[in-house]
Amino acid sequence: MSDPNASLPAPEAVPSKRTLLISIGAAAATAVVITFAAVLPAEYDQDPLGLGRATGLSRLWAPEEVALAPAAAGAPAAVRQPAAFRTDTFEIPLAADGDEGRRNALEFKVRLPKGASLVYAWQAENLAVPEDLMFDFHGHTVAADAKGGPVSVADYGKGSGAAANGSLTAPVDGIHGWYFRNRSDRPITIRLRLSGFYQLVPAGEEGNLAGIRPLAAAPAVRP
Repeated sequence: MSDPNASLPAPEAVPSKRTLLISIGAAAATAVVITFAAVLPAEYDQDPLGLGRATGLSRLWAPEEVALAPAAAGAPAAVRQPAAFRTDTFEIPLAADGDEGRRNALEFKVRLPKGASLVYAWQAENLAVPEDLMFDFHGHTVAADAKGGPVSVADYGKGSGAAANGSLTAPVDGIHGWYFRNRSDRPITIRLRLSGFYQLVPAGEEGNLAGIRPLAAAPAVRP
């Protein structure tokens, strides 16, 4: 007689506990590698293994790039300057109000070509009442530069106070700066810091009749 169990399939072997642990560990390790090598670079811009940069997956995270339209009125955001960048500090002394030589008021400017820029910060020292210092921030072309024609004037701001900070992009080729007047009963000093693409006006010329010169730079400290 034939065996009745001969046509039945053999039962599948049950994997051992060790085999199951190895499979689970391998799957977990694969998931960790995928997370660090693909998910983090592509979704979160984090690339601890460096594979995102190597495979290009980091680019998937980059936001959409939208080109900005050129600045209006022909004023580009980036401008190359013909003058060298410089930084200076000036001390501008002003006598007390009523000084016989009228040294309580003066004008100090620097030369800027059209489109050149600077940043500034000034502060009055020994000024008890901020309203006692009047300032007029402005610029204009120089008569000699205009070849006998009209002088173009630009007003940037005027008022009173003990300090100011800001920046300027010259609208015209000329000299730009401040007229200061001390109306207090004591002498004061204005400490002015400038950085930008300007040139100094020589002492005795319009814009620097008082002969204000920059302070000498402090020597570099070497280790």
